[in-house]
Amino acid sequence: MSPVTMGAVVAAGSEFHGPSPADFWQPLIGSGEWAITRPMFVLVLVTGILALWLTRGTRNLKLVPGTGQFLTETVYGFVRNDIARELIGSKHYHRFVPLLFSIFIFVLLNNLMGITPFVMMPPTGVIGVPIALTLVVYVVYHVTGFKEQGFVGYFKHMVPSGVPMVIAPVVLLLEIFSFFVTRPLTLALRLFGNMFAGHMILTLFVAGGWFLVQQGVLMALAGAGSFFMAFLMTFFELLIQTVQAYVFTLLAASYIGDGVAEAH
Repeated sequence: MSPVTMGAVVAAGSEFHGPSPADFWQPLIGSGEWAITRPMFVLVLVTGILALWLTRGTRNLKLVPGTGQFLTETVYGFVRNDIARELIGSKHYHRFVPLLFSIFIFVLLNNLMGITPFVMMPPTGVIGVPIALTLVVYVVYHVTGFKEQGFVGYFKHMVPSGVPMVIAPVVLLLEIFSFFVTRPLTLALRLFGNMFAGHMILTLFVAGGWFLVQQGVLMALAGAGSFFMAFLMTFFELLIQTVQAYVFTLLAASYIGDGVAEAH
């Protein structure tokens, strides 16, 4: 845990102040709205790691791949075959694989920063990051839909065939609300909520344990239990972080697939 996050524990006599949303706002340089914060630094770090990995993993490709090439091809093949092709369809999926692959590895690595030693900060736990990622998906699947089906056709395909004309307007309004409001809102909030909550829980267990071990021998035993729970929660958080990267990419592919679908 970073020294900054450990600052969430404030002892005023025997009083414990737990972590709060303010712990995500950790300015490193400057102050106010233009401060360079710790989540921003982690985002740059993640981008650098991904650039290094993809550069080295795709250089001097061989028939018998090395470790870097094997890892890259494995992740790329997973996104290509199990997400893009399954959700978008064999006719259109090729052109969206680079985008979905980039989204998956970017979200996954940013999520994993929440349990990475000496970092312990998932940028995806800051609402602006999921919103920015969702905005990319939002623009892509709407632009694709209008381009593939035309303006009228895009709205027409939202109503399943066979729906009685008397309720078709109601179904259309509900689908428009879903396509333009509900989908992007839930896509961003799902990722943000899971990463934010996971970081808060880990911080609470570690900070609480650190506070307790300073309160005497008996309380130190409870502090050890808190540290043990943090250890267990780290593995659980690893699972959640991986699943959330998969779910975000899966839903992005699903929405794009709806945009290129000829009909329900």
